[in-house]
Amino acid sequence: MSVLPDPGASRAVLIGTSRYDHLEQMPAVSSNLADLATLLRGPLSLHLPAAHVTVIENPPDPGSVMGPLRQAAAEATDSLLVYYAGHGLTDLNDTLALALPHTRPGHIETSLGYDWLRQILLDSHAQRHVVLLDCCYSGLALGRMSISSSLADQAAVEGTFLLAASAETRPALAPVGAVHTAFTGALLETLRHGVPAGPPLLDLETLYRHLHHTLEARGQPLPQARNRNNGARIALARNHAGLPTPPAAHTAGTAEDRRSWPDPAAVSTVTGFFTSLRTVREISGLTQQEVSRRSNGQISPGAISRLANRDTIPATWSTTAAYLAACGVPADQIDQWHRTWQSLRGNPPTTPQAPAGPSHADSASSVRTRWRLPGLRRGRDQ
Repeated sequence: MSVLPDPGASRAVLIGTSRYDHLEQMPAVSSNLADLATLLRGPLSLHLPAAHVTVIENPPDPGSVMGPLRQAAAEATDSLLVYYAGHGLTDLNDTLALALPHTRPGHIETSLGYDWLRQILLDSHAQRHVVLLDCCYSGLALGRMSISSSLADQAAVEGTFLLAASAETRPALAPVGAVHTAFTGALLETLRHGVPAGPPLLDLETLYRHLHHTLEARGQPLPQARNRNNGARIALARNHAGLPTPPAAHTAGTAEDRRSWPDPAAVSTVTGFFTSLRTVREISGLTQQEVSRRSNGQISPGAISRLANRDTIPATWSTTAAYLAACGVPADQIDQWHRTWQSLRGNPPTTPQAPAGPSHADSASSVRTRWRLPGLRRGRDQ
């Protein structure tokens, strides 16, 4: 089952080198970093708090990367995303290194060894890891990229999904004058606009297949991917090509009510709780005024706005329950939300009370209380 990381318990570290003393310049990397950071912080992707996205551009030495990366690895308990864009180097033993501004060809010790980064991932507190490598090296022409064909095998870490740019040497990977490198540009486009007829969540397997198809259609080198321990199910965004238009009146239990709502069982932080609450209304396609009407007056538009923009868990449950029901969330999922609310409030689970009033303006059914948490299913490597 695909899952969006809890933004409050996740971290992203974006590393990139656009200026070099001894290698070809890669100015598009600067745009890669800025635009990917903006996307990860915003509603089109993971809603990560600004403090949870670290951008390291043109690090002068490996220590400038290792310190922030260690901190992010220690803080992340849900997901850790690491991205690198720049030149990739290999030595005679095919050991991967990530080039820094002062890296010299033939002097791999002037680069950031991937094995060092990999060890931090292995020691991380995070449950899941995402590694995105848009790296290259070629002295043949500006913008040509080349990395070892065994990159994906070298870089893979258990519990990680690795998505890497192609091993082929092709000028189209970083076209002169382009805003982004080809691989990262296609990734940004997909996260922003979605995949037509794709699943509700853009998990890494979906992203890989779509990027493969997109880059192949453009005549550009194809990406590589490696999955460890079901990492392909980690999602980086909702599929914005499939979000609903404001729906007509519907009743609880219809097919429309079985859309891919945020999973409250995956929420472990206050930040994740309110991010998911905001996403509920986005998925419903309803305005605040429509949600208020559907609650039969239990919550006003102003109360809805205040609920979505809180930074502390509400002391009472009734407003949140009425909001979820009016948005169309099924009753059994509201029960799961109640458990998450109790956990974040520091309260032991108790038998919940059904919220007062009907769950929808057009439905006579009330929210039932059924304690049921989704089971954990361990996937196999792909």
